[in-house]
Amino acid sequence: MIIHETFNINDKGHLTIGGMDTVELAEKFGTPAYILDENVIRNNCRTYLKAATEHFSEDALPLYASKALCFAGIYKIAAEEGMGVDCVSGGELYTARLAGFPAEKIYFHGNNKTDRDIKDAMDMGVGTFVVDNLDELEALSGEASARGVVQRILLRITPGIDPHTHRAVVTGNVDSKFGSAIVTGQAMEIVKKAISAKGIRLAGLHCHIGSQIFDVEPFAEAADIMIRFIADTKKECSYEIEELNLGGGLGVRYTEDDPTIDYSSAIKNMADIIKTYALSNGIKMPRIILEPGRSLVAASGLTLYTVGSVKEITGFKNYISVDGGMPDNPRYALYQSRYTALIANRASEPADYKATIAGRCCESGDLLGEDMLIQKAKRGDTLAVLVTGAYNYSMASNYNRLPRPPVIMVKDGEARVAVKRETYEDITANDVI
Repeated sequence: MIIHETFNINDKGHLTIGGMDTVELAEKFGTPAYILDENVIRNNCRTYLKAATEHFSEDALPLYASKALCFAGIYKIAAEEGMGVDCVSGGELYTARLAGFPAEKIYFHGNNKTDRDIKDAMDMGVGTFVVDNLDELEALSGEASARGVVQRILLRITPGIDPHTHRAVVTGNVDSKFGSAIVTGQAMEIVKKAISAKGIRLAGLHCHIGSQIFDVEPFAEAADIMIRFIADTKKECSYEIEELNLGGGLGVRYTEDDPTIDYSSAIKNMADIIKTYALSNGIKMPRIILEPGRSLVAASGLTLYTVGSVKEITGFKNYISVDGGMPDNPRYALYQSRYTALIANRASEPADYKATIAGRCCESGDLLGEDMLIQKAKRGDTLAVLVTGAYNYSMASNYNRLPRPPVIMVKDGEARVAVKRETYEDITANDVI
């Protein structure tokens, strides 16, 4: 096992994913290519659903945060596993609808939903809007009233928690672009307006404090603040909040230095804490919603590349260049996110060669990692970057006019194309000459 159970080494010394030889997958499907182990995704869905319903209540519901990895097939998996989903754009809603996902189990997020987004979501019958601000509340109220319907909503509330992660992915801060802050009084203001708004039923509250969090303590602190705010709402508005969405953010192991987290135990710990807080604040235990994204899909995947050149700058550093890069994985360029990489066709050999993995773009920042220990490479080798199931395909671009790689799903010894490789014709299809 390498980092996660799905990654291993076979008797040929090749890296495997879900028991399948990655070198053979690279030969069959070409590179770059995203490879996902479907069983890992399904097992993670089951872990979350079982833990949530056992430790919170039977009506607790995990939602797959589909911004982490969005294509039609992932919504079919979520539906088959009994999950809800959250969507953050019209494009994600369209993809969910294309896949036949039940609209009543969709939570629609976003800090700036356009009028078209609101209308399209209501046409689709989206079950719950997560309303970010007063402007959106007024627009949604107007649209619902004009249709003669009552739309179920949650309000996004900012609890003001710093989970000690990268600032770019911290969204629970008071000055975040998301939600209404409790400490400024704006959260209570929007609650009161939602309660009295026409065409709106305020079902609950939502918060999200950040990503890649390995400690339950920040979630406990956020839950404490949110439960006290629910108690304040009951006291000040005589209104019972029935649902609390705690967002996502549980961490994923990308390298040997990262801790391992037991998601079931983390959920149990959160449940014990929240039940205690609800009891001490004299409120009914709300229905709990969770929004795992990265922790459902990241460890299911890897990306395969073909090595082009190996450049050694004497006395300075070594470069291994591959046929992909920041267009298919921008996370190192954006966040300096660390990964584990290896030469897939010599995975059993010692990883004792220090190199920077460079992409093929005309951009000095096009790197997948710096000073990484990896097997010594040569042109034509297959290089694998592990744990790329989240925020790789979903953040991919056509920078330098490069086509996006395919998504290949493996399951029980079979491999299939879930998303086709883009062609040059695909990326020029909308050009007008």
